[in-house]
Amino acid sequence: MAVITGAAVGDALGGATEGWTPEQIEERHGGRVRGIVGPWYENWRTARPIAPYHKGDGHITDDTLMTQALVEVYAKRRDHLDAYAVAEDLVPLMIGEPRWIPELESEALILQRVFLAEKWIVARLHYGHVDPREAGVGNVVNCGAAMYMAPVGLANAGDPRAAYAEAIDVAGAHQSSYGREAAGVFAAMVAAAVAPGASVDDVTRAALDVAHDGTAAALRAVVDAVAGNDVPTDDDGERELARVIREAVAPFDSVGPEYRQMSMDARRPSRTKSIEELPAALGFVLGHRGDFRGAVLGAVNYGRDADSIAVMAGAVCAGLGGTEVVPTEWLDEIETASRTDVRATGRLMGSVAADILRADRERARARAAALEQLEGAPV
Repeated sequence: MAVITGAAVGDALGGATEGWTPEQIEERHGGRVRGIVGPWYENWRTARPIAPYHKGDGHITDDTLMTQALVEVYAKRRDHLDAYAVAEDLVPLMIGEPRWIPELESEALILQRVFLAEKWIVARLHYGHVDPREAGVGNVVNCGAAMYMAPVGLANAGDPRAAYAEAIDVAGAHQSSYGREAAGVFAAMVAAAVAPGASVDDVTRAALDVAHDGTAAALRAVVDAVAGNDVPTDDDGERELARVIREAVAPFDSVGPEYRQMSMDARRPSRTKSIEELPAALGFVLGHRGDFRGAVLGAVNYGRDADSIAVMAGAVCAGLGGTEVVPTEWLDEIETASRTDVRATGRLMGSVAADILRADRERARARAAALEQLEGAPV
């Protein structure tokens, strides 16, 4: 429950500042954001580029909607997932089951809320009948798959490499290149975070252990840049941490310095690039030594893709600290404003993960017995 609620809190707080710079955020809100805030524009229904979405006021975004949908798929199958589960179960949820969409203030399909990179799943799998394992090829390379991979980490609790492998398979139906890689690494970080006695260092080691190419380089750059820095104790310290993280990530980020005016080669496949959100999230987790409030608010005030950065930071910090680190006052308001029971989603995923782990234990015992027989067999 900690991971699911922690991610949702980060999502709802970060949705209000997504797309803006730290300077714009402070100007709009009269200083740094310290909790749930209202929409960027009071006339959000018509103001571009926000309309028609009611961001802020405790509303979750597509990050949490997709996370909840993936949990529902896990609950249906109660076993590990693959790309075919996306085609057979996740896509039907996106296009066939209306639910309350907070940002639209109405019942609608998930498909009608997600952006084009996520609509790609439906176009390719439902209409194009593409092999699910390859459906992500050709999509905009972004954090769209990574943002809802926390449940994969929970289904592989304590086993970052297994979480990475499962997320890479699942995300193949949605993303390619470093967008798919980020999904795998984030799942591994969550799996590491929820292991008994886990630390921030364990999460960092798990990320660096599984990551490849530009994603690995971006993570290493952030770790090196933040390592040894003092935990921020005031607003200037927070601003400096965000600056250090952005400078470390910038060489690997294809979007460029202007988030709303992307570079010509933005979000294209690459062996040397990384999505910004994952290394930035790890930077805030490291910079705040796993403190939930500090890491999430750092991500919220970072701007750019603030909601997804805060989702990842929130999931990891909550996984490390447990449900008690997720502020109840924020979570209560978010559940009320969004008309959703995030805690129930967490409990559901917890029960599913328990079933999966029990099955994994039996599979491991059977495999160990088979290995003993193989090793003792005559050559």
